[in-house]
Amino acid sequence: MQWLDEKNTKAFIILQDGKIAIEQYFDSFTQDSLWYWASAGKSLTAFLVGIAKQEGLLDIQDKTSDYLGKGWTSVPSEKEDLITIWHQMTMTTGLDDGLTPTAQIPDPDNCLTPACLQYLADAGSRWAYHNAPYRLVQDVVASASGQTFQQFTNQRIKQKIGMSTGLWFNYVFYSRPRDMARFGLLALNKGIWNGEAVLQDTTYFQEMVHTSQNLNKSYGYLWWLNGKGEFMLPQSRIVFPLDLIPSAPDDMFMALGKDDQKIYVIPSQNMVVIRMGESAEGRLALSAFDDELWQRLMQIIQNTTGTQEIFDKTLSISVFPNPGQNWLQLQLSGSVEFLQASLFNLQGQQVKIWEGDQPTLDVSELPNGIYLIKVRTNQGAKTLKWMKH
Repeated sequence: MQWLDEKNTKAFIILQDGKIAIEQYFDSFTQDSLWYWASAGKSLTAFLVGIAKQEGLLDIQDKTSDYLGKGWTSVPSEKEDLITIWHQMTMTTGLDDGLTPTAQIPDPDNCLTPACLQYLADAGSRWAYHNAPYRLVQDVVASASGQTFQQFTNQRIKQKIGMSTGLWFNYVFYSRPRDMARFGLLALNKGIWNGEAVLQDTTYFQEMVHTSQNLNKSYGYLWWLNGKGEFMLPQSRIVFPLDLIPSAPDDMFMALGKDDQKIYVIPSQNMVVIRMGESAEGRLALSAFDDELWQRLMQIIQNTTGTQEIFDKTLSISVFPNPGQNWLQLQLSGSVEFLQASLFNLQGQQVKIWEGDQPTLDVSELPNGIYLIKVRTNQGAKTLKWMKH
């Protein structure tokens, strides 16, 4: 709790077996305070699209222009017609996510006018975390349902699962922490609440929380996925050959927002974890906070379950000196035996690999920066962060 406080946390809740196991608020934030979900709200939108689909209001393979009208982008009509709701949900519209801000368009990533929605690649050929096409998913649902997106949210989810708060403002969702946790519990229960199937389309649910395309295997329908062995980050074209959160369970799926707004859903543990607050480790949806939090949580889970699966996630491995300069050494405790380690830079390139009885590595020739070390042992693998400075 002290560590969470140091990381600018406002609210932290763990649900175990549907019950509140841990609930903590920090500073002046209380159980009744409202906070924004940031991009974690995308995953709520994914649920609502699934509900609209099951009601026959839309199909995710429909062209987006069927709902927003032709010319919703500045893309040539034959290219615009390639873009479907599915592409919006999987971040594969091909629209340019790298427009330069100008005085007329200061925030192109969130600009929804046709002038901001420009062609870069054919739909389905490129993955890019792009807010503008996502935001227009909400407009698609509103058009399909004949209701505002707020009204659709209220009737299809809020009232169904007892969320006492929940407001969309400028495409961003705000709620109390417990209401965020309730939505996480709905996801854990595969769309069922108190015996009622809020999201009845089980095929859609499975597609939503599994790899949706082969460009970024750690992304479903507006949900992030762990345990896929590789991932891409927002605002990055690099494919990292690692799990998204190495210390966390492989079956975890996540709603992640900037400034470290988190909903973690872990079916193997029958658990939901939510975090609200100011930025802990950076502005992006995924940060170093995630893995450090899960290193701490898995130690607690190990102590209460004693399962081998959890033990594999909490291997006692550390790297020193950290930061370091000319060399680094791995420390392993107990019966953990070193087999191999690979060093990756933040461009996803493997720059070193070493084996042997003495896990010490000369890194004097490497440039300063942050690196990831994937360590393989006789009891499993673990990824560590190391800084050369």
